[in-house]
Amino acid sequence: MSEDDPALSAAEELALARLALDSGDLPHAAGHLAAALAQAPTLPEVHETLARIAAASGGDLDLFPLGQRAFVGAVVARAHLLAASGRPAEGLDLLVAATAHAPGTDWAGVPWVTAPELAGRLDPERTARILMQVCAAVPDPVPRAARPPLSPYLTLARHAVDANPRHPLLLGAASALARRLGEVTLAVTWAGRGVREAPSKLGEVWLGYAYRSAGRTREALAALERAVAHDPDDLAVYADIAGTLADTGRLHEALDWIDRALDRDPAFDCAVHTAHRLRFLRDGDVAHLIALADFVRDHPDDSHEHGDLAECCRGRPWLGQVTPAVGAMVDALRGSSATDGGPGTAVRLTAPEPPSAMRAGAAAGLDVEVTGMAEPDPREPRRATTCQLWHYEGGTAAPTVPAPSADAAQRVRQLAHPAWPHPPAAYDAAVGLATLELTDLLGLLVHPPEPPATALGRVLGGQDPSLWVRCVQVWACLGLLHHRTDEPWASSTRRRVLVELVWGVEDWITEAALFALVTAAWVDPSVRPDVAAVVAERLADVAEVTRERPVPIAVSLAYLALAAPALDEGTTALAHSLIDGASAASGPGPLRRLWRRLTALFPRP
Repeated sequence: MSEDDPALSAAEELALARLALDSGDLPHAAGHLAAALAQAPTLPEVHETLARIAAASGGDLDLFPLGQRAFVGAVVARAHLLAASGRPAEGLDLLVAATAHAPGTDWAGVPWVTAPELAGRLDPERTARILMQVCAAVPDPVPRAARPPLSPYLTLARHAVDANPRHPLLLGAASALARRLGEVTLAVTWAGRGVREAPSKLGEVWLGYAYRSAGRTREALAALERAVAHDPDDLAVYADIAGTLADTGRLHEALDWIDRALDRDPAFDCAVHTAHRLRFLRDGDVAHLIALADFVRDHPDDSHEHGDLAECCRGRPWLGQVTPAVGAMVDALRGSSATDGGPGTAVRLTAPEPPSAMRAGAAAGLDVEVTGMAEPDPREPRRATTCQLWHYEGGTAAPTVPAPSADAAQRVRQLAHPAWPHPPAAYDAAVGLATLELTDLLGLLVHPPEPPATALGRVLGGQDPSLWVRCVQVWACLGLLHHRTDEPWASSTRRRVLVELVWGVEDWITEAALFALVTAAWVDPSVRPDVAAVVAERLADVAEVTRERPVPIAVSLAYLALAAPALDEGTTALAHSLIDGASAASGPGPLRRLWRRLTALFPRP
């Protein structure tokens, strides 16, 4: 269903429709009317003109054709004509299709849909199917702000239940819609009546969901268990029971239910997704999430979308978001942004910090003075490299590669974000950088463009400029994963460059490159041993250096290691020790507030 960009207002389209109608040009009148209806679906004048077109054409439905790319206004106009010709069920089917296309538009807010007498003209089973179509088209639950355009369907449900008070399928479907729209008490009442009229698996599921939304967990579980008794082979209900138990902290019982489902069908998608999520909640082992990602990749035709992997990764370092930088330079940068310190704010460092941090401070106008040096020298690569992005004059770092092209800068500005659903989703999103030249990708790492003039860009640039730089670096390195993918991994340019960046000067780029390698291991099991070896070696090196001096990227690299597939037990233990050792010294209060604001304003599903 397509929707053209509105070039004219509804009033203008309506005026053109009337002119065409007056001249007898019904096809053009219908086209302009459909455009007006798409913009103002409840405007009385639009419906009056539609009635005139119907009268002039004898109710010709072909004026509003359906097809593979039918215009939504034509679909809705046809729905109204069908209702006017005595075929309201067919009309409702088309209105629901429009709702699925654009749920935020009040397609059904017209008198014939909400009229009490409509319910008596509809077969109750057909009405139930229509309500189920609405449920399938909207979130569960529907956000409060998005409910008003859907309220006509709930009015239809009320009238239908009044007209058919003992129809179990209708009662259950009406309950499902009421629950989605926040009418939980009504949902419980209707579902309970439906089950009393005719106990069934579906009825008990609807009742269980209604009880669960009402916070009546014990009764919800009892209803869902009765549903299992009706149909022991419906494993989706097992997963629902397990999820409900887990939500109330009864993880052991939840896993028992999932194991029962997997005993019946080890490949049933709902049970597999739920099982991996619950096992991760039990022990925090990322191997469960990696196994789930493998299952998703190997089963692209699952029956429906699942959010278990994204739910587990949300808000977790590197699994679902960039880890905020730490260090004296970053603290000064954030402090300057918070207090509007402005250019000239003095910052004294006892040793150079990551060059990306130093450059971000300089770009913000901070007056940075480095008073000493540390060993091992943080200005030197940790291993010999041909991909050195920085050179130093004393404690001042400068890029060695040119700035990226304007096209590369614009592409990364459109893509860079501090959060993602999970590593494979980040990999997929970065395909937009696949055609960039290597010089552009490297240039982005040391010449990050300004944040975009968007709400996200203003928050990142205004409250934590370091986070924007890190976003650009992360997405540039993800772009490197898509560079020359025809080359075998072991000898590929993408692997060579990322590994050299990992072992380069101690910098935020180190983290971004290591995240890209970890992401590669998530999406390609064949590279996991190689990536795990790189991660283990790099973390061991970090641990050695931390014995001599602070390493600002140490904790972040430890979290990256814990996100890596196939990591050995010794490196896992080392990662935990680095995190535990730094936890007492960390002060995440301001960062938590920033992340809460970012999550609220710019969620990534």
